[in-house]
Amino acid sequence: MIDDLAALRSLSPDQQVGLLFVVLFGVLVGVSAVIVTLTSRDGGTEPDEARLRRLERRRGLRRDLRALWLGTLLFWAAWVSGPLGATLAFGAFSFLALREFITLVHTRRGDHRSLILAFFVALPLQYVLVGTRAFDLFTVFVPVYVFLAIPVAGALAGDPERFLERNAKIQWGIMVCVYGLSHAPALLLLDLPGYAGRGAFLLFFLVMVTAAAQLAQEIASRHLRRRPVARQIDRSFSWRALGVGLVAAALVGAALFWITPTGPWQAATMALVAAGCGSLGELVMRALKKDAGVRYWGNRSSVTGAVGLLDRVAPLCFAAPVFFHFVRWYLV
Repeated sequence: MIDDLAALRSLSPDQQVGLLFVVLFGVLVGVSAVIVTLTSRDGGTEPDEARLRRLERRRGLRRDLRALWLGTLLFWAAWVSGPLGATLAFGAFSFLALREFITLVHTRRGDHRSLILAFFVALPLQYVLVGTRAFDLFTVFVPVYVFLAIPVAGALAGDPERFLERNAKIQWGIMVCVYGLSHAPALLLLDLPGYAGRGAFLLFFLVMVTAAAQLAQEIASRHLRRRPVARQIDRSFSWRALGVGLVAAALVGAALFWITPTGPWQAATMALVAAGCGSLGELVMRALKKDAGVRYWGNRSSVTGAVGLLDRVAPLCFAAPVFFHFVRWYLV
């Protein structure tokens, strides 16, 4: 085992990332075959209500499978195209996620200047700072300069009705969809001592532990006795389910320690931090959806063009900035 890990670490960064994608694509092919087989079975003479539930689960599984394949392909394309391609890809994700957020919350004509500032000034500048590795300015650009500029632009429009609420919604959308998500490509560009060129592993680690926590938490919420913490927001969120998710993330993180510059215990700690932020962030986004009166960010696609991207990247938007700064402060 030790010899195998030493052999893996002796490979060049490109060879290591290439091996990672070979393994990942192989696992996805196997999972796809199992899901297609399971969802192709006929329900026989089951009641109509049970059949409808089964069809809904089938559609959900296939939708999640398509999202996994799309995310893997985009991740691979971003890595192949280098830092510029990764930055542009996540910039496009941020634009689409922010568009979904804004189209499902209340705005007025007086917000047009603030929205133009958000979409066409703040968003591209944030990713320019990522691409140029200006991390000191990158970490304060949105929460300081953009947050001060947004209400100024709104005030110049001369519309005081619900001014604080409208500006807070725009600021929060920028914080989640732009600031939070922009830390994902920043991991690819982070230069750690003795870990140059392997930033893709950190992003892969973050995505895997966050996804493992979400999956384990969802399974636990279905089988454990429910004691909802915030019943009006999410009846399935409980401390027990959250604990199961964190344990699952820690185990996955410890198992993946060899792709990080740390040992098993440090990797498990990083996984706990990322998974906890992602799970709590998902709860926050569910509260925002309740406030907006929607179940999924993409459930009005025929009207708004939303496709549900924000539902899939919401945990990453919260986990990425905390994970990035944790790695940067404690590993650099």
